[in-house]
Amino acid sequence: MQAFRARESGVAVQGQGRVIKVLPDDNDGSRHQRFILRLDQDMTLLLAHNIDLAPRLAGLQSGDEVAFSGIYEWNAKGGVVHWTHHDPRGQHKAGWLRYKGSSYQ
Repeated sequence: MQAFRARESGVAVQGQGRVIKVLPDDNDGSRHQRFILRLDQDMTLLLAHNIDLAPRLAGLQSGDEVAFSGIYEWNAKGGVVHWTHHDPRGQHKAGWLRYKGSSYQ
């Protein structure tokens, strides 16, 4: 919420929320599983999880809880979190997703 209010980008964030919409995969370039979370602060956030580098969250659906760690990029709709996986080049701190008792990196 703080990064959104300050319109910051490139900020490491962690949190959790409830899936309100599962979007089609983004298949342009690196493939990303995309979904929208509603956070406790009644804010929405798009997560873009690289499924070329990390496993897909199989069976993900609206109403599911997901915890996340990644890099936040501001936009007027709430922002995007990406880098929710390991970085094979070692330039970014590894992010993660936690879903139904499993970690995805």
